[in-house]
Amino acid sequence: MTANSPVAARGFTIAEVLTALVVVVIVTAVAVPMWRNHQLRIRRADAIAALLALQAEQDRFFGQNARYADAAALTRKPPEGLGLATTSAHGFYDIELRTADDGLAYTATARPVAHAGKEVDARCTQFGIDHLGIRRAIDATGKELSADCWR
Repeated sequence: MTANSPVAARGFTIAEVLTALVVVVIVTAVAVPMWRNHQLRIRRADAIAALLALQAEQDRFFGQNARYADAAALTRKPPEGLGLATTSAHGFYDIELRTADDGLAYTATARPVAHAGKEVDARCTQFGIDHLGIRRAIDATGKELSADCWR
């Protein structure tokens, strides 16, 4: 090299680095809330699937026994019980079953299980279904949100 020859510049300019940083921040600002909403929808689907499975098993049990199964029969194997777990398939919700004394009505409820480090779903905190197929959901304040949560 001679003293007059240009030296090839290497690296990035500060403007290029800042532009890349701004792009990363904007993408993160959009992606993180979308990911959280996606995770909440997955958890809600877990509760819904568990309650619909319980409803189907209760209908089968009623067809065979002319009454609905009680909470003690939730985990017993068919035909004496429903053969279901007390938690949802992915473990996000506890399933509670209440049956009328005469065995002709029931209400099933799914409540979230507290997981360390997991965001709590304040919008759809409890799901429920009964023997008539009526679906219910409430938020953390007790407000009815069935139409929003069960979709």
